[in-house]
Amino acid sequence: MTVQTAIPEGFEPLGRHSLPDGTTELARFLMGKLVVRALPAGLAAGRIVETEAYLTGDAASHAFRGMTARNRVMFGPKGHAYVYLIYGMYFALNVSGAAEGAGEAVLIRAAEPVLGAGAMARYRGEVPERDLMRGPGRLAMALDIDRSLDGTDLCAAGPLWLAGGGGEPQEIGVSTRIGISRDAHRPLRFFAKGSRYVSGPASLNR
Repeated sequence: MTVQTAIPEGFEPLGRHSLPDGTTELARFLMGKLVVRALPAGLAAGRIVETEAYLTGDAASHAFRGMTARNRVMFGPKGHAYVYLIYGMYFALNVSGAAEGAGEAVLIRAAEPVLGAGAMARYRGEVPERDLMRGPGRLAMALDIDRSLDGTDLCAAGPLWLAGGGGEPQEIGVSTRIGISRDAHRPLRFFAKGSRYVSGPASLNR
């Protein structure tokens, strides 16, 4: 599905040239940016409040053992959607980072709804607005993201893209990543301090 209506000011796709070269830098850069989805009911968007970086040689990364049919987007050009299934139940949205062949990506863990909350509720049900996109599985569900969007160019208007009109990010905190056991000590998670839309335990959100 492609965008059928005019894109509001501030929701235009980010240019690929604006994305930093390093994946850790990309994870920080995406804080405060918008993830935008074209849904049948209209555009829906969330301001990104939590990200995690997954790097070359990172034992927690899907690319650790090399390229496969599932993770090939991680090895492609930066700024594309890598979508995978968590626990066989929930999808997660990632943004490819670094140079082609590197096998790196940024997981979008949580976002604050800024547009189309009603459209998101069609996929999430009757939940508090705070919980619409608080966590990677919830975010993907709210925006109807599945493997059909794997490889989508997030720097072009289409079914799913990144935009820069989210405003200045709040103070950014850094912590270890959530829900992993390998290379769990690495400080590669970024979050908006004080945001009620951030996921994870309170001990990691200070």
